[in-house]
Amino acid sequence: MNYLKLFFILSVFSTGFLTACNMEEEAGEESEEENTNEGEETTMKPEEFSDVFLHGDFERVYSQMSKAFQDEVSLEQLKELGEEFNTGVTTYILQSELPYTNAAKQYVWVDDSDSKGMMAVFDEDDTIQGLQVMPLANYPETDEIYTKQAFDLPFQGEWFVFWGGTNSLINYHYEYENQRYAYDFVIMNEGSSYEGDPTLNESYYAFGKEYLAPGDGTVVRVENDLEDNEPVGVMNEQEPYGNYVILDHGNDEYSHLAHFKYQSIEVKEGDEVKQGDLLGLVGNSGNSSEPHIHFHVADSANPNESKSIRINFDRDEEFIQGDFVK
Repeated sequence: MNYLKLFFILSVFSTGFLTACNMEEEAGEESEEENTNEGEETTMKPEEFSDVFLHGDFERVYSQMSKAFQDEVSLEQLKELGEEFNTGVTTYILQSELPYTNAAKQYVWVDDSDSKGMMAVFDEDDTIQGLQVMPLANYPETDEIYTKQAFDLPFQGEWFVFWGGTNSLINYHYEYENQRYAYDFVIMNEGSSYEGDPTLNESYYAFGKEYLAPGDGTVVRVENDLEDNEPVGVMNEQEPYGNYVILDHGNDEYSHLAHFKYQSIEVKEGDEVKQGDLLGLVGNSGNSSEPHIHFHVADSANPNESKSIRINFDRDEEFIQGDFVK
């Protein structure tokens, strides 16, 4: 199917955050009158998007696309692809909201069969700056199998789920069997994961925070001697995990914890650790776009040949991209 898979971005910083143009109104009575008559009544809010799209009101969707986006996609293209994509769908369910800089926000919806997904980025004026619709792969045979051991989160305090869930729109790891149920966590404050210069690791709230053992186990693999990526945004694709710790918990369950700060790891191979023990500090080593925690559980200690297992956390609620967790 020739589904629309277009994600138009006006400006991207090295951190990967999207910034849309902020077109400020020129002062004047005419502008104010237009807003009174039309703006509040006709502007579609992000939360309304999925219903408007499903009901085929593509003119309304198109009218809120940025001019630059409209230059790339015609109304007829949007109609044709939207009608095809909506076939068989009864509802779209909002799954995730992800903040960007300048008050822009990304929204993700999936249909009730988890087979189709949509992602849209709205700026602070509710202009659509990005849109992607796509079929979703799913793996029900492993989605319902959880680890035998109950795990804790590998950190203290409140963190934000940047990637996590069981489809590729909210968790890019999901397409890869060896990391399918991985999570990436950052610290978010007022819609941003950093303050100050975004090219410096020290500007990120997560950098240097304690990285903890998510469960009792034995340290079986350690890497501690890779430099943190500088400037932020430059990634080491040759060493995807960067500095890492792999723990054997028994039952063929191994924690893979990646992107530690350079020479911050406090444990060595053969050490026995308890849940909550300090392993090292959060860094930005390896194939990492900014300081964060990467955590998944797999059936072996081999990063490339193992199969990821969905994590049974020691709490009742599930969490996905866009959630804050403690």
